[in-house]
Amino acid sequence: MTGEPDGPEDRLRRFATIWSRAVFPVTSTSLTRPELEQQLLPLARRLSDALKARTFDAAAGQAVGAALVAAHCTDPEALSRSLDCVDAYLVLYCGEDGPQEALRTRSARLQHAMAAGFAGALRERTLAEQEAISQAALNARSTVAEALHASEARFRAVFEGAAIGIGIADLEGNILQVNGALLRMFGGSEQGVRGRRVPEWTHPEDAPQVWRLYEELVRGEREHYHVEKAFYRPDGTALWTNLTVSLLRDADGRPQYQLALMEDTTERRLLNLRLRYEATHDALTGLPNRTLFFERLEKAVSGGNDQRFGLCYLDLDGFKTINDSLGHAAGDRLLVEVADRLQSCATAPGEMVARLGGDEFVALTTGPDTESEVDALADRIMNALVTPVRIDGRELTVRGSIGIVEGPAGERGPAEVLRSADITMYRAKSAGGNRFELADPEADARAITRHGLTTALPAALDRGEFFIEYQPLVHLGDGSVHGAEALVRWLHPQHGVLGPDRFIPLAEHTGLIVPLGRWVLEQSVRQACQWQERHADSGPLRINVNLSPCQLTHPGLVQDTVDILEREGLDAEALCLEVTESALIGADDDLLKPLRRLAEMGVDIALDDFGTGYSNLANLRRLPVSILKLDRSFTQGMQQFPADPVDLKIVEGIVSLAHSLDLAVTVEGVETGAQAEQLRILGCDTAQGWYYARPGPPDRLHELALVDATG
Repeated sequence: MTGEPDGPEDRLRRFATIWSRAVFPVTSTSLTRPELEQQLLPLARRLSDALKARTFDAAAGQAVGAALVAAHCTDPEALSRSLDCVDAYLVLYCGEDGPQEALRTRSARLQHAMAAGFAGALRERTLAEQEAISQAALNARSTVAEALHASEARFRAVFEGAAIGIGIADLEGNILQVNGALLRMFGGSEQGVRGRRVPEWTHPEDAPQVWRLYEELVRGEREHYHVEKAFYRPDGTALWTNLTVSLLRDADGRPQYQLALMEDTTERRLLNLRLRYEATHDALTGLPNRTLFFERLEKAVSGGNDQRFGLCYLDLDGFKTINDSLGHAAGDRLLVEVADRLQSCATAPGEMVARLGGDEFVALTTGPDTESEVDALADRIMNALVTPVRIDGRELTVRGSIGIVEGPAGERGPAEVLRSADITMYRAKSAGGNRFELADPEADARAITRHGLTTALPAALDRGEFFIEYQPLVHLGDGSVHGAEALVRWLHPQHGVLGPDRFIPLAEHTGLIVPLGRWVLEQSVRQACQWQERHADSGPLRINVNLSPCQLTHPGLVQDTVDILEREGLDAEALCLEVTESALIGADDDLLKPLRRLAEMGVDIALDDFGTGYSNLANLRRLPVSILKLDRSFTQGMQQFPADPVDLKIVEGIVSLAHSLDLAVTVEGVETGAQAEQLRILGCDTAQGWYYARPGPPDRLHELALVDATG
């Protein structure tokens, strides 16, 4: 069979084959390449599963990196080739038909996790080797001591044949003997080693306790010590060693010599540093990544009492548009250019820039005076983004929104600081972008509360936490109760009763407004039926229910309304659906079609908040509405006597226009008797407001209707 593999298993095996061919030449193993391929196959399968998993699991990538070490693929080139292979072929052979960009991002994260797992496993292996070497060193020390006391010939055999560096010095630090392994570590010059005394072998990287331990040993207060220590070679390069120094005593137990055993760990250290760099830096821009940034941020926010920190959280405005229109390669080049500019903005001590992912960057400054420094840093960043970026002959304008958090160390954790910066950045973006905003604890609290309410909404509907209050609609002519408007409330377990202004916008944003609106309609229609049963002699009480813009565009609006009316047994003429004027500004025939169908059935359509949308009054003729609800802003001037003459003229004109179009007029927000009387004189039909009753339980309307019926 030729060509590409057919099934997922064949593709997986093909990926494992490519992988084994890449790493086999740099792997120290007695296995054949097909045998190595069989070892890599389950690792390839684990990477494939992690690539397509619902949520990202870094542990899978780390386990694969560790398994490479277990398979003796410990050469740095083996890791590099493995990462290159995963980058080039994992999505191709294992991604199937999934979203390519998301899969490539997941693949990159798996590569980082592999590098981290490889580094961790190599470190554990190194520690085990060090322990074995330490044990061997102790054995060698014992052997050397016995040789000194028993046989010079035996000592020489051990001394010269040892694979680790061995040196002997007296207690004054004069180097007496060194073996060939130690000479090779220092470049092979015996004179360069023996010509120096032990106390001269200092290095800037020496830990503070190194020379204290040495002094204790030569004074006979310590038998041995083990440290990691760097030395200068004759050519000026650094030699890193695991150093064990032991005290040798004579037959009477008196300190006589010091014995040094050295293992060269330079290459291992360089590999660890390289792996550490790859695990803590962004592969695209070279900036510190989220891992390293959090380490630095944690240090900054947990510093001393006199220390402060400032954080700028940057998100590029409109970056998705650039990716979608010019491609991800152009987007990557733009990110690299932005990273270079940001680095040039944070060069002072205590400052750093990192890329958190995507088009999100952070800049951190620390010190005693970050209140002014962080503002200056944000200014530099904004100025650095002003100059357009040239990519493929195009000039791209770069803009960004920045959220700034500044404060003293020791008060907040890194996660809380980053969350505040993120919230503030989105506040800057909501204000139009291309600007920076300072964190506001009250704004943070509101945003956190909004997020909590948003996530709690679906479960709240299932748990029955919503209830409805009703505000009466009163005839201005005779003062009789005409019906009521249904107003939904949320009895939140922590925040108490919440009005619709707190959660309706969130429900619209999440799409929950459709099932919530359906529930409100069903409950309100059922309640209207109960009212009609109790007031059969005084005529039906109508129910007004609000519709959100999202409900207007929902394809099931008409059918849901019909089903609820038929199921509960309420006439369509007893229902009024209220739609805000702003929702119908510029509405086309497709949007108006459901409302026309409902109006043809007999359902009244009320235009709510009339007068706030600046709509063309001539459009009223084409809207399927039968009621205008006049916004309270037009009638506030009538609460006192005498009424504002301008308000009187405006309301009089609207009422005259509405009646000429056969529309009834309802007024909201009636709060005084003088206001109600003036509206009656002007010809308004119905009204609602605190003057008559505040929103309350359904029985309240029953009581009002009963009083009205009995005079």
